Amino acid sequence: MAALFAGYWVAWGSTAFLTWALPMSRANRVTTASLLCFAVWTVAAMYAFAARSAWHAWWMLLLIGAALYAPALMFAAEAMRP
Repeated sequence: MAALFAGYWVAWGSTAFLTWALPMSRANRVTTASLLCFAVWTVAAMYAFAARSAWHAWWMLLLIGAALYAPALMFAAEAMRP
C-alpha cells in the first residue's frame, strides 16, 4: 500500500516541484515533469519494498512528497500544479 499510495504522493509532489523548478517554457516543464513522474514513482515503489519497516516506508515517502509539493504551494503563481 505504501508503494502504491505514498509512491503516488511522491510522484505527484515531484511533478509539482519540477513544473516550478525546470528552466523551460511552461508547456515543456509540464510535459517533462509529467513524463519524469513515472520514473519517480518507480523509485518510490522500490524504496517502499526495500525499507526496514512499513511505517518507515510510509513516513519517509509522505515526508518526501510533502517536501517536494511545498514549493509549488508557496509559489503557486510561478508554478502550475499538476
